[in-house]
Amino acid sequence: MIKAVFFDLDDTLLWDHKSISEAFKATCRYAGEKYNINPEKLEEAVRASAQELYASYETYDFTKMIGINPFEGLWGNFSDEGPEFAKMKEIVPGYRKEAWTKGLLKLGVDDPVFGGELGERFPLERKNSPFLYEETFQVLEELKGEYRLLLLTNGSPNLQNTKLAITPELVPYFEQIVISGAFGRGKPDASIFEHALSLMGLNSDEAIMVGDNLMTDILGASRVGMKSVWINRHDKERNEVVPTYEISHLEQLFPILNDLK
Repeated sequence: MIKAVFFDLDDTLLWDHKSISEAFKATCRYAGEKYNINPEKLEEAVRASAQELYASYETYDFTKMIGINPFEGLWGNFSDEGPEFAKMKEIVPGYRKEAWTKGLLKLGVDDPVFGGELGERFPLERKNSPFLYEETFQVLEELKGEYRLLLLTNGSPNLQNTKLAITPELVPYFEQIVISGAFGRGKPDASIFEHALSLMGLNSDEAIMVGDNLMTDILGASRVGMKSVWINRHDKERNEVVPTYEISHLEQLFPILNDLK
């Protein structure tokens, strides 16, 4: 019998993809006003530069294991405990400046000072753009009386807690919040799922995992024998990882949970 629902955070409850996109649009529009460059082309160039740079740092394997993507690196501070986070904290100011400076350069603008300004502007724009899916609160509200809720998210504790701080209404719904950077391993590692289950005092057949990522949320749940629900809002192709259930809207959770009773 299902007693608890475990939720992923980014692009499951929080619309992180849209928040990053809006922050890029605002920052690139600002750059376009100064240099008369195409904001869409600048965004494309900066995204490409950021991914290339991010993969070149010694912290890259750690960020992959914890689940911190290049665009989170463009706005996170990483003032978390541990030597790898200390390295990241040292790297990110230069990373931001360089990603934006290289992006500008691809469009023929050589201005490292302005690149640095854009690098500091982007985090402010991201903090001003917290988006949640319209059904998030309604679904959590309906679930909270009947199921225990846990949030299981990959990322830096400092950054994930910043996301939660700018959407404070989310936090009270959850009995436990597990962040990979604080635990030391990220989804899909089985140990973080086992840790989450143990915090709740549950067996793997008493909880169900809901998330948007087949390779982290769904694969990890399957490794510990948990049922899973893949939220596939954008009709993505399924790969070799098979969820127990697939939905396109969070409200579709309710019939699944009713059937499992």
